[in-house]
Amino acid sequence: MREMTFKPLTEQDRQRNEYLDKINRAPYSTILLIGTLTFLLFTTGALLGAF
Repeated sequence: MREMTFKPLTEQDRQRNEYLDKINRAPYSTILLIGTLTFLLFTTGALLGAF
């Protein structure tokens, strides 16, 4: 295993980290929307199938 060396971050490294922190987010709203639509479609199909 190689030895790890740590050095201070450059300004370019800081900008890159800020950019990655900004765009690297889980799409919770999309996940919630798809889950809600799936639930509604399943419920509608079950209700229509019961009649």
